[in-house]
Amino acid sequence: MLGLSSNLRYFLCCSPTDMRNGFDGLAGIVRNYLKKDPISGDMFIFINRTRTHIKLLYWDGDGFALFYKRLERGRYAFTPGHALSRQMKREELLMLLEGLSFDKMSKKKRYKIG
Repeated sequence: MLGLSSNLRYFLCCSPTDMRNGFDGLAGIVRNYLKKDPISGDMFIFINRTRTHIKLLYWDGDGFALFYKRLERGRYAFTPGHALSRQMKREELLMLLEGLSFDKMSKKKRYKIG
């Protein structure tokens, strides 16, 4: 079971990624292309060109963890952007994994302490 904490930061790579990349290849993309630190504790999300595969790369303190999912039918609701990456909220990632589109949704105002 994959646990997605609200304390983590999530970064979606906005260009299609070759899913043959493993731990080191994806960490290299994070470091050299996205200009971020792969061992920062942030989660990095990669989607392939046909939007049927997704990989999540995460440093858990003593090594990399990799979540990989291939859809048997359908596509991930993801529109590539012009930026290298974009930060996502945990709820957006959960929606993406469930097949929901978050592009046209808006979040209502909520009261927050602090």
